[in-house]
Amino acid sequence: MIAKYWKTLDDGRVKCELCPRGCALRDGQKGFCFVRSAHDGALHLDTYGRSSGFAMDPIEKKPLFHFLPSSQILSFGTAGCNLNCRFCQNWDISKAREFDRLAVEASPSEIAAFAAARGAKSVAFTYNDPVIFAEYAIDTALACREVGIRAVAVTAGYISPGAREDFFRVMDGANIDLKGFSEDFYWHQTGAHLKDVLETIAYVAGETSCWTELTTLLIPGLNDSTEEITELTRWVRREIGPDVPIHFSAFHPDWKLRNIPRTPPETLARAREIALGQGLHFVYTGNVRNLEGGATICPNCGEMLVARDWFEVLSNRVNVTNGVGFCSSCNAPIPGVW
Repeated sequence: MIAKYWKTLDDGRVKCELCPRGCALRDGQKGFCFVRSAHDGALHLDTYGRSSGFAMDPIEKKPLFHFLPSSQILSFGTAGCNLNCRFCQNWDISKAREFDRLAVEASPSEIAAFAAARGAKSVAFTYNDPVIFAEYAIDTALACREVGIRAVAVTAGYISPGAREDFFRVMDGANIDLKGFSEDFYWHQTGAHLKDVLETIAYVAGETSCWTELTTLLIPGLNDSTEEITELTRWVRREIGPDVPIHFSAFHPDWKLRNIPRTPPETLARAREIALGQGLHFVYTGNVRNLEGGATICPNCGEMLVARDWFEVLSNRVNVTNGVGFCSSCNAPIPGVW
């Protein structure tokens, strides 16, 4: 399929304008993501209509804690990525050169019908970053909307203006990875730039109707210092407000960082306390078993409203009126899609 986000340069190359990398390609060349390529003077998305597989998941696994809790979501992805995270935990899918071994055919309308038939409330673009298959994700989100299914993006947010607006306009929910809070970490561990991700987060959370949650994977010795977590949570509070949920997740050795140990539970607990101290209202811990770190607490009265064990909701005491959530104890509004 001919891609949407590109232009022709004076020297005949085509320049991809989907993400900040801006790959400039001659015929036959592939971009950094390895799934967008130049042919006959045009940029093509090679993975349109081809998925690396499907799974039914609890929405909490994305993780989204304030978006249709306890509901089932159909997860799918393609292959390739526009980041180069040394700690990638889906590297077997994001390595685009293996794509042809993984691919199955799936049109947007087929995905929507598949989700509806299985009782899913939403579809997640996940496993690899949906930014690189934006045209496919957008068409699928629109097909889902026609049958009452919501669309969710699990993304690192490395996308350029123009494409950014088109992409998030059709998303109902998103979990955006804020992988750290220093340019040094971003450049050396992901091959990307922090400022572009911050711009995406600020845009989605502040200027769209897409429900937004954040995730930060804490890696021992790389992005888990008290100073960096303090600066990260301070930015969230200042730029997008106290009500955006943030998930601090535990790292496990993978891909090119197998020499680094797992994140201690104490690190996640410290990050949660820092975030709460900075005034954030909904702070969670992930990839470890921690009932306190998985609970939704009313910021007004302190009542536990949603109790979770891993991805299972044990109890939900959020009162819902016309899709709006309220504390069952003090009636304070609880932000989310309930």
